[in-house]
Amino acid sequence: MSFEFFIPISFSEVLNSGINNIVQKYGDGLHDISTFMLRYLMVPLEGFLQSIPPWLVLVAVGLISYHALRRVRLSIVFVLALYFIGCMGLWEKTIQTLSIMLVSIIICLVIGVPIGILMARSKLLSRLLLPLLDVMQTFPMFVYMLPAVMLFSIGKVPAVLATVIYALPPLIRLTELGIRQVDQETRDAAWSFGTTKFQLLMWVQLPLARPSIMAGINQTTMLALAMVVVASMIGARGLGEDILQGLTNLDFGKGAHAGVAVVILAIVIDRITQAYGMNRRQRSQLTKPE
Repeated sequence: MSFEFFIPISFSEVLNSGINNIVQKYGDGLHDISTFMLRYLMVPLEGFLQSIPPWLVLVAVGLISYHALRRVRLSIVFVLALYFIGCMGLWEKTIQTLSIMLVSIIICLVIGVPIGILMARSKLLSRLLLPLLDVMQTFPMFVYMLPAVMLFSIGKVPAVLATVIYALPPLIRLTELGIRQVDQETRDAAWSFGTTKFQLLMWVQLPLARPSIMAGINQTTMLALAMVVVASMIGARGLGEDILQGLTNLDFGKGAHAGVAVVILAIVIDRITQAYGMNRRQRSQLTKPE
């Protein structure tokens, strides 16, 4: 008589049947959500970004870089690096990647910042959600694409959904951390002037928590960029499409071109968002001569 040490446990059938039930009951609603996001959010944003002349985008990036970093040479390097992406013939796909990433980041901001604020105010909610955030951050990114495809089929909408789930946790965590780190003395001083809860949040807590929140936005942006590239496997167009084609056709050159473009994009966005997350003293250091 054989003895099985491990008790067989599987929840795959439960999850699959649950998602299939959702699709059967709410398929029309999911289709409406997908159509709404494409028609009123993603297609207009991508069309707007594509309509901007590349030189104007480069000028805008240069000005934003200089405003954030106070470094003329570094701003010029960023502009030249983005110009190099265009020289490789990847400008259009870079804009496609940026548009999906921007939509994902906007949704993350709308969801993540309020949840982070609520978690900072409620220890119970924080204890309930922290394990969920741990799971979200440790799950392999490919797993998120499965339910997204089952619910919305392939395309940009499931790519955005998977990206939001994957990139959301750091923003929630760092928003909560930033709000909690505001000094009690500062809050007491605000209360002594008759501040309401809303005014305390808007004029005291959020401004003082800005470096932490910006660090969360930085992390969310980097994760969103990584996920958008991987999401090309489920129909999201952009730079990831070239990497996937390079992999399937064993065309290293094509994949390397897209990989270099992703690296340039990541460095530029990372440096700019990091700079905007600095406090006043750190930013004043940037104004010193190069």
